[in-house]
Amino acid sequence: MNAQSHDTPATAATDASALLGATLIVPLNRLKASPRNARKTPHATAAIEALAASIKAKGVLQPPVVEIERKADGTPSGAYLVTIGEGRRQALRLLAKRTAIKRTHPVRVTVDETNDAHEISLDENVTREAMHPADQFEAFRRVSEEKGWGAEEIGARFGVSAQVVRQRLRLGAVASELIAAYRAGDLSLEQLIAFGVSDDGVRQRQVFEQVGPHAPSHAIRRAMTETKVRADDRRARFVGAAAYEAAGGVILRDLFTEDGGGWLEDPALLDRLAAEKLADLAEDAREREGWAWAEAHADFPHGTGYGRVWPEPVERSEAEVSTIAALAEAYDAIIAEAGEDGLTPEQDARLEEIDNALQDHGPDVAYRPDDLCRSGLIVTLGHDGLARFERGLVRAEDALRPSDPDATKAGLGRAADADDATTTGDEARNAEADEERAPLSERLVMDLTAHRTAGLRAALAAAPTVALTAVVHALALQVFYPGHEQAAPLQVRLIRTGLERLAPGVMEGPAGRALAEQGEAWAARLPAKPQDLWAVLTALPGSEVLDLLTYCAALGLNAVRDPHDRRPAAWAQAEVLATALSLDMTAVWSPTAASYFSRVSKARMLEAVTEARDAAEAERIAGFRKMDMAEAAERLVEGTGWLPILLRTAPAEPDTVSEPNDASASEDEADSAAVDPDAYPFAAE
Repeated sequence: MNAQSHDTPATAATDASALLGATLIVPLNRLKASPRNARKTPHATAAIEALAASIKAKGVLQPPVVEIERKADGTPSGAYLVTIGEGRRQALRLLAKRTAIKRTHPVRVTVDETNDAHEISLDENVTREAMHPADQFEAFRRVSEEKGWGAEEIGARFGVSAQVVRQRLRLGAVASELIAAYRAGDLSLEQLIAFGVSDDGVRQRQVFEQVGPHAPSHAIRRAMTETKVRADDRRARFVGAAAYEAAGGVILRDLFTEDGGGWLEDPALLDRLAAEKLADLAEDAREREGWAWAEAHADFPHGTGYGRVWPEPVERSEAEVSTIAALAEAYDAIIAEAGEDGLTPEQDARLEEIDNALQDHGPDVAYRPDDLCRSGLIVTLGHDGLARFERGLVRAEDALRPSDPDATKAGLGRAADADDATTTGDEARNAEADEERAPLSERLVMDLTAHRTAGLRAALAAAPTVALTAVVHALALQVFYPGHEQAAPLQVRLIRTGLERLAPGVMEGPAGRALAEQGEAWAARLPAKPQDLWAVLTALPGSEVLDLLTYCAALGLNAVRDPHDRRPAAWAQAEVLATALSLDMTAVWSPTAASYFSRVSKARMLEAVTEARDAAEAERIAGFRKMDMAEAAERLVEGTGWLPILLRTAPAEPDTVSEPNDASASEDEADSAAVDPDAYPFAAE
């Protein structure tokens, strides 16, 4: 950075008239910004940083042009106004601020008072032409190859980040035919970047010949990576980049996105690693938790008819319950006492002690040992890249196995308990007495029980609250106790249509997960044995019985338009129900290339873009190939709230119902009082 020795040093005694056009060495602190500089917009911070890095590495390659600052009487003030090179002056000042150079660092400058200062400043900015980006890309590559410098060192010498250097090096390595097309204006920078996602020159030429010079950048990128797996794929997120690379997999990094994503180049290896990791998780859970079996699947094997057992509340002594309650209160008290600065070290240590003490008491719910002996779990891979554990599954062949290993009666278990409860005491003696009498004829048994059924119906019709419980009882048996549907005397059939086979992944979406969470919460509260369900239901508050009814009823809803099961009247009523619920499908579904656009005609895609955006946007993508149009439509429609007609909800019509008269009002009030949810728990009348 030091100037040549023959340059003239500037001093206060120097005759200014003898220095016009001369080269001087001026201390940095005597250089000032010129008020006649044509550039009024300040230099960007990044530009000054780049200049500072370049000057630090190579010195000031082009001396600033200055004019002599003069006092009111025309004599030199000893300072110099920078006409051309203000950015270099600011970069030098930045280096001085960082103590990389002194404030009096010598700077070589050229004096020009012959030309108008404003004009030459304007000339400097207008007539200068920046080098073509392609030249810059290739120049960076040449520096890397000839000097052997890495991205970090090149970035430090040119004042740019190492990531920017890597991007320029990648673009500099693009096939020469594509660089030539970019120079000629036949390819845009976005297109060149799309080709540059891979450094495979042969593949770049193949795709260029395949798609031509007018393909949109996203179509080029997709063609360049069509045999690879995106880094945000659920399998890639589950396995992890580190494990994939450790197994010998190669990741094609995307240098031109902020997250650096990329593509995994070995799908077969990725599938194997994902399957092995799922299997390891399943086996670990089986050994740790004591299940009879465990399986791993990428997706849950719907339609296999698994039964289900659920965890039950752990029985605790009064002393243990009191201890746990005291620990919980102490925990809450410490959290409440924490100030704005957070927990103190003492409080944090105390919380850890309480956590450990609570864990020593174990969970509040657990599976019965006999249930563990006849059930298992399945581990699947969710769409978010996380493993999902479905516990307590019972295979069909195990459904009738004894739930109690010590059971002495063959086939006696939870299933048998529901239908063949063991008799004792008076019931046993009555059974022996009946055997001594002549059995009743089947016809008489039917006659008597028909009369009893009629009596039950009449009594139930007069007890709305008990009828509600009976309906919920029948539905809950079907939902939570597979195989025990016939245990309810009330013949209410709940038909549940499996949606996963119709739309894979639907149960992993927001709506499916919400239903699953509700079901798991209810299953944890309901009894293990179906014969105990009635007593539990009658003890629940009315509002909770209605909540359970709501959940069970929701599982029976089917608005699928199946061409093999045409139910136009039901479809119409489903629309009425959607309006009544103010259903907003944008909360649980969004149109993407995969979910919608790639599965419809081009005309429908253009119609969607027109509705969501405008006709101009639709016209812009009208010439795209189908897959390219689908991806473009996804980006254009995103965030607009657009939905296909089948997913839209009609607004509710204004309420036109007239006010009821006194008689009808009194009847409504009577009905409302008869089915008061707050009247629970029920007692037989």
